[in-house]
Amino acid sequence: MQREAMAQDSAEGDMLTTKDTKEHRSAQIWPGPKHVSFVMNGPSWAEEGDNRAPSTEWSTHLVRRFTRHLAISCLLVMLSGIAWSSPSLCQAASPSTTAPSPVEPVYSLEAVLNFALTRNPTVASAESTIDQNRGQQVAAYTYLNPSVSANSGIGKMRDLGLFDPAVRERVTEFNLSVGQPIEWPSKRAARQRASEAGVAAASAGLAETQLNLIADVKIAFYDLLLAQRALVLAQQNLATVEDVDKAVRTRVRLGESPQFEAIRSGVEVLKANQSLTRAANRVRVNRVMLDTLTAGSLGSTYAIDGHMHRVGPGFGIDILTERALTQHPTIVRLRKAVEQADHSLEFERQARVPNITIGGSYWREIGREAFTGGVSFPTPVWDRRQGEIISAFGSKRKGEAEFLRARNELIRNVSQHFQDAKTTADMIEVYEKGLLKQADEALRIAKFSFQQGASSLLEVLDAQRVQRQILLDYAQAQFDLSMSLALLERAVGGAV
Repeated sequence: MQREAMAQDSAEGDMLTTKDTKEHRSAQIWPGPKHVSFVMNGPSWAEEGDNRAPSTEWSTHLVRRFTRHLAISCLLVMLSGIAWSSPSLCQAASPSTTAPSPVEPVYSLEAVLNFALTRNPTVASAESTIDQNRGQQVAAYTYLNPSVSANSGIGKMRDLGLFDPAVRERVTEFNLSVGQPIEWPSKRAARQRASEAGVAAASAGLAETQLNLIADVKIAFYDLLLAQRALVLAQQNLATVEDVDKAVRTRVRLGESPQFEAIRSGVEVLKANQSLTRAANRVRVNRVMLDTLTAGSLGSTYAIDGHMHRVGPGFGIDILTERALTQHPTIVRLRKAVEQADHSLEFERQARVPNITIGGSYWREIGREAFTGGVSFPTPVWDRRQGEIISAFGSKRKGEAEFLRARNELIRNVSQHFQDAKTTADMIEVYEKGLLKQADEALRIAKFSFQQGASSLLEVLDAQRVQRQILLDYAQAQFDLSMSLALLERAVGGAV
């Protein structure tokens, strides 16, 4: 009879423990309990009038039940701290870098662009091209130099001086000649116009180089922002997986979960470590790429601060296409190159007319003194510059073909990047209006179901993984939009 009473009291105690534990769980406020209390009612040995201590089996049973409840509570506390609950929407709306180390310098996009435009060697190369063409322009406006010729020597009388003693037999003779070549006016004008077009083409080439460099810097900057964002997600993922692994191993050690769950959680930790390593390597590589564009001005360790675009282009495609075809530096450069080739062809045609040299001479010889003047010019009998004219004509046709190719390519690039930007902007709008909230809500429901015992830990981890992937995809969409806008600015030739 006494054993039956003890068994009945034990059953009632277990029922009371389960009931109180459920009431305690329903009273908890998610995401984390502030305290955990359990009511464990066992058999009352005093009421039975028995002074015996509880058995070892019953004590072990109580310890197991308390440890299991404690492990579940700790797991709930850990899950409540998983990154991005409902405030993740505001945090993910504009991904940026985390607070960098105090020793790392922080650069904004404007500062990086300033470094690149002032120190990148491609800009210096484009500026040197302008100097070269300006030198050719100066040479085109320079007149041809005159020529001076002087001769002197000892002359000896061979005829009359031998028979007339009054005439000297020897005397110093000399002559002086001065000549000034005069260039054909049409040829000179063609060379000057060609040099002016060359300077204009070189100036447009500098603007084109700066435009391409700005686009490359922006893309590298946004790529580094995305890499830093992925590194933060990987760090948070690793911390979450390690906490889950600790909780799972505790439950396995207590016999509450099978051994394969510990193996699975260990694999998840390895995967998280690999993802963190890849993310860190990507950050280092992107830092080097951005630092290269600034000619090493940023250093090896630095951080960037900025935000990606979330809104598409503000102009229509027709306006952007018209701007690209009228003011793009590439179009201007190639148009000036065609103009330069046309003037060069005209120069070769006018060069068939030879230069004229006007000269004068003074002669002092034995028995003779004279002032002479004259004109000299080469006769174009054999060389009429046929080869030079054909070569200049071929250069002109090549420039015209290059201009048409660049024009069609700009039209295609403007259309492609415009559509990419609009599509990505619409995708970002879908993320912000529903997808991010749905992922947060799915994670909240999974946590609540796990708390109530209706779902397993794997379902919570799957919900967390889906939400993290959505946040990463959202950041990738913002990067794609920023890159499309940077490429659209390159295609248009200015801000969009």
